[in-house]
Amino acid sequence: MAGESKAAARRIRVWDLPTRACHWALAASCIAAFATGLVGGRVMELHAKAGLAVVGLVVFRVVWGFAGSTYARFAAFVRGPAAVRAYLRGQWRGVGHNPLGAFSVLGLLALAAVQVGCGLFGNDDISFTGPLYPLVSKETSDFLTGLHCQSAWLLLSLVVLHLAAIVYYVRVKGDNLVLPMLTGWKEAPDGESAKGGGVVAFIVAAVIALAAVWAASGQLLPAPPPPGAETPAW
Repeated sequence: MAGESKAAARRIRVWDLPTRACHWALAASCIAAFATGLVGGRVMELHAKAGLAVVGLVVFRVVWGFAGSTYARFAAFVRGPAAVRAYLRGQWRGVGHNPLGAFSVLGLLALAAVQVGCGLFGNDDISFTGPLYPLVSKETSDFLTGLHCQSAWLLLSLVVLHLAAIVYYVRVKGDNLVLPMLTGWKEAPDGESAKGGGVVAFIVAAVIALAAVWAASGQLLPAPPPPGAETPAW
């Protein structure tokens, strides 16, 4: 049976290039943000830039979840409890993210969004403030900064769990999840190659992501007064 299944498998395109590029860029940006956040001090400007990169990548992935190719779309892998039960019984058959993997994807995106969202309003009580700090009070900024620091460890825990699941699939189930995310192709007995997610969809998603980064960087805020400017007493 195993030999027949293997023989019946064929090579199909699962992950499109934007999905793969976003996946690895988001991983690199999160690592950079975490490392620079731990160091602090002079590298906080790099921390802010890494955070803005995360903003853009999360927004892009959300838009791509509706406009991307077949298996990148949320509709293709976000399922209800019935699908999860079928997967746990070994009855699920599909290509791309499995029903449990869908929760991992959504959880990582949601937590990354919370993480950078809080960081935009944060401060380090020394010299660094997030680009949207002027929009909130110092008390609110301090609260969001604390949440930002705590959620970083929660996000790290979810990433470790994600990596553990990948190792489990490789060692126990013999399913290499990393290679398809590098090449875009996978050997599968069922399913068809991904379709959709063309150039127009990519441009739309990229423009929306860049607009989000532009707004998150504080470009919509009024310009600060020039140095030395004094407010009239009257």
